[in-house]
Amino acid sequence: MVPRFQLYYVPVGSLTEIRALASDEYTSDQESYTHHDYQDSSASDCESSVIPGSSSSSSSSSSSSSSSSGCENSEFPSMIKVNEDTALFQTIARKLVSGLGGNFRAEAIHRNLFSGLTCEARFQSFRLFQRALERKNGGDANVKYAWYGGSKHEIHNILAYGFGQMTQNASGVYLSPADSPFESLQFAVEDDAGLRHLLLCQVLLGNLELVHPGSQQSHPSSSEFDSGVDDLVHPNKYIVWPTLMNTHILPQFVITFRAQNCTEAYQRIQVSQRKPTSPWMPFPTLIASLAKILPPDAINLIVKHHRDNRENKISRHELIQRVRHIAGDKLLATVIRSYRNKVWRCL
Repeated sequence: MVPRFQLYYVPVGSLTEIRALASDEYTSDQESYTHHDYQDSSASDCESSVIPGSSSSSSSSSSSSSSSSGCENSEFPSMIKVNEDTALFQTIARKLVSGLGGNFRAEAIHRNLFSGLTCEARFQSFRLFQRALERKNGGDANVKYAWYGGSKHEIHNILAYGFGQMTQNASGVYLSPADSPFESLQFAVEDDAGLRHLLLCQVLLGNLELVHPGSQQSHPSSSEFDSGVDDLVHPNKYIVWPTLMNTHILPQFVITFRAQNCTEAYQRIQVSQRKPTSPWMPFPTLIASLAKILPPDAINLIVKHHRDNRENKISRHELIQRVRHIAGDKLLATVIRSYRNKVWRCL
């Protein structure tokens, strides 16, 4: 018997095609689905996520799924293999290849059933923290899909026991945005069969704060922030702090893939990412945009710092730091993003 699921809509970044595809894998005459819509600033940018049903049916779901034609995977706990012919498999595989390039081919995809008491408890914990973040941040928990790379053994342990000893970075769990998996690729260690593995997770990001390269920060700088990011406009890394790694990250899929010349491909992608991909916003334009929002005293101070930089009294790095302190990273990211969109519409 196929386990019962409920279908929820959550805002999770750019993988919009996964919406409703999950039902293709588990549809039966006896199945019923319910939908819960989460309001978001970009309501159309959402995906569906298959999760366990009510507690009254979870125990029967677990037992039925474990006894159903051997579909659960012993290599990855609480996982079931996705049929290669389904749209769900094709969508995730296409997303991986588009982010990494043609040298990569998805060999298998497994999805999390959240079967068993421990797995269901982890899922329920994730949902509780999602609701808490929604209340804290005005209804938006900022839920995204993100990649996590590791060895097969590490991914097995994460699925079985949760995130524990972090071999990648002691200051937190680093994940890659859904459309940029290459940062996680370097940690996807090849197994004895020549295969590599990535986790595709839902992540509760909440209010992001900028964390600079080399920073040893391991917790939010204030109660205003919930997680970290390397770039507020074009993120390559999401950072979930150690105290939140098992409540704010929910592994949903394991993607097993084969890569040819993985090191060369990673280096090529890194080089291409260093090239500017968005319009530069001149400081005078930035100041003019901020003047519509910030009080005159703040603008006058920014103008003074800009003049000091032009007169070589302070470095450009100092200028940027001072402007960030006055305007705040969130406002700056919004202004720069708005400018970028206007420029692209004119091209």
